[in-house]
Amino acid sequence: MSPEALLWFVLAAVAVVVVARWLASRTGLPSAALLTLIGILYALLPGPNITLDPHIVLTVVLPPLLYSAAVDSSLLAIRKNMRIVVSLSVVLVLVTALAIGWGFHLFVAGATLAAGVAVGAAVAPPDPVAALAVGRRVNLPPKLVTIIQGEGLLNDATALTILSVAVTAAVSGTFSFAAAAGQFVLAATGGLVVGAAVAWAVRLARPLTRDPLLSNAISLATPFVAFLLGEELHVSGVLAVVVAGLIVGHHTPRLASGASRLQTSAVWRLVDFLLEGFVFLLIGQQFPNVVRGLRQYDTSTIVVAVAVSVGVVLLLRPLWLILNQSLPRWMHTRLGGASDYDDDTPGSARRAAREARNARRLTGREVVALSWSGTRGVISLAAIFTLPLVTDSGEPFPDRDLLLFCAFVVVLVTLVGQGLTFAPLVRALGLRADEADQARVRNEARSASVEAALARLAEVAAEEPEHIDAVEAMRTQLHSRLTRYRGRLDQLQATDSSRLPDSPRYEAALRIRRAVIDAQREELLRWRDAGRLPDEGLRVLERELDHEELRLPARKP
Repeated sequence: MSPEALLWFVLAAVAVVVVARWLASRTGLPSAALLTLIGILYALLPGPNITLDPHIVLTVVLPPLLYSAAVDSSLLAIRKNMRIVVSLSVVLVLVTALAIGWGFHLFVAGATLAAGVAVGAAVAPPDPVAALAVGRRVNLPPKLVTIIQGEGLLNDATALTILSVAVTAAVSGTFSFAAAAGQFVLAATGGLVVGAAVAWAVRLARPLTRDPLLSNAISLATPFVAFLLGEELHVSGVLAVVVAGLIVGHHTPRLASGASRLQTSAVWRLVDFLLEGFVFLLIGQQFPNVVRGLRQYDTSTIVVAVAVSVGVVLLLRPLWLILNQSLPRWMHTRLGGASDYDDDTPGSARRAAREARNARRLTGREVVALSWSGTRGVISLAAIFTLPLVTDSGEPFPDRDLLLFCAFVVVLVTLVGQGLTFAPLVRALGLRADEADQARVRNEARSASVEAALARLAEVAAEEPEHIDAVEAMRTQLHSRLTRYRGRLDQLQATDSSRLPDSPRYEAALRIRRAVIDAQREELLRWRDAGRLPDEGLRVLERELDHEELRLPARKP
């Protein structure tokens, strides 16, 4: 493909991604499913196509997507739900891989256990992109968002490590459980250490992160440094990226300036949007190549292999979640960490701790929603495409084409089937975030921050009495803000609903502030067009208005 043709192809792909995103916003359908279907339709038409290169996906595409998701995650929230996150991202991935492996070994003619475990490891980790996109649109509760996010961050490292062990066994024809377990522990521990080391290095670069451009450069380079360093040391590069992202994201409010955070956030949103769009288009385009490799297999063999793969993926997840939540209370306490109270704790505190622990357990509706959130994505395809063509003996890798097809069907069924039905299911279950409670917390935090500012202002007045006019002007602004926040908080505390109460006065204030900003922009443009204001000055003043507008909530706070 010539450079010009490649450029046209990329531009066309960008146009398709934009249109699919627009359609998704208008119809409520997940853009991931739409892009996958568009990719399949395009692949069936004559014309140039792109073949998935698994090494490019795992080296170039996966690290930034994982890092961006990790930076936006909550380290504290994931730690609070660590038991269920680890259960899904480590134990369930391992159980899924082994279950599919044994299914292939028992029911698929000629299939080996190692080959079955290989495809099981590839399809075991859910890709949370589609589920989270839908979940945020339907206002999924933060607890479920955290679990889906945390699972998606950690399960890729588990799956790729299991896949490496299974491929080694299939290629060499030998398998040692002790060696496999040791390899897994070494890869995971090394990934944790490398990720923490990279995050520490980013913290050392704190002076550079005050500059928005330098901060962006460091942020974009961090996931690739973590991944390549991990792979170079033969540990989990994927886990290194995730750990680095979680730590950096947790400390970013202290490390970076406000301008750096705004710019870096905008850059990563664009990177996510384009990479995710290309990834799902790429998934669909692999369909014809995968189907062409099935000519050597009987229809019955294909059906059984697909049934084992899809059946285990769809059935094992809800069963695992139900089993997980059915454990005795004392096991939940042990698995969740130390007990919340001891024998000397007062009865009221013991009851509060018990209620908090029970609140951390999933309800039946939450189990159903999480069961249907396990969409698979490009990681599954990239992983299965890394299977070698031949074994150490020179023989073809056992059932490679069949394994590719099974992985593709699992991705297609979960991405399109679950992706299209996840939003209606969540609505039918009545799962929604408690908007009023979230708004209460935000307004309480806003009030506390203003009170801290007033206290600091009193110290400044004592230290710099010659600037008392400036101090009083700022104190007036802060008191006005505090009055507004407390008024909103009183209104929120008076409501019993989980929905935000209507506030005509508040909505009118937002409309007026936006109208004022629009009028200022129009006047600045008139000055520019009349030659009274240079473009450089216009951009400076527009940026001031943009930051002011950015402070206004897109929805009720």
